[in-house]
Amino acid sequence: MWFQITDPADPRDVAAVVEAARAAQPRRGRSVVVAIDGPSGSGKTSLAHGVVEALGCPVVHMDEIFPGWDGLAEAVELVTTEVLEPTARGEPAAYRLWDWDHDRWGGTRTVRPGAFLVVEGCGSSVGTAGGYAAVRVWVDADRAVRRARGLERDGEVYRPQWERWAAQEDALFGADRTRERADLVLDTTPRPGTGR
Repeated sequence: MWFQITDPADPRDVAAVVEAARAAQPRRGRSVVVAIDGPSGSGKTSLAHGVVEALGCPVVHMDEIFPGWDGLAEAVELVTTEVLEPTARGEPAAYRLWDWDHDRWGGTRTVRPGAFLVVEGCGSSVGTAGGYAAVRVWVDADRAVRRARGLERDGEVYRPQWERWAAQEDALFGADRTRERADLVLDTTPRPGTGR
């Protein structure tokens, strides 16, 4: 999950997103929403950490909103109604947190509106949620690299869930054409001799 990620993102990627955010105008309301989207294991969370630090803004992690391993599509509407709509009205957003250990809803988290808001995770720029994003970022990497990162992060016990999740990603992103509609496309696949 997002809280397990400690590796820093490529500073060039962070700088590109921050530059785009600072040049953007809000789509709705007064907050510039930066949606960092893409498939699991691509490096979205690492990128979000760098962007949030540079912009000094709050972040919403989709991992907290997905209602379980089959909840990718449902989370798009949840982040829209519980986070993006209140933020656009200039109101604090209070969204429910999914308790992954007990497979049920847990507490809530409040996010106050500001100049910027980063929404990070699969589906953050899809459908209705994408309508609020002033900057849509697609982060990707080779499938084998993404899978290795995911299993390193979550352990072998989650291998079957990763397969289920990948099928949902393929369906959701394919129907939405999420990558094609992104403002920035970043590839985090390590390249020999580049330090990435």
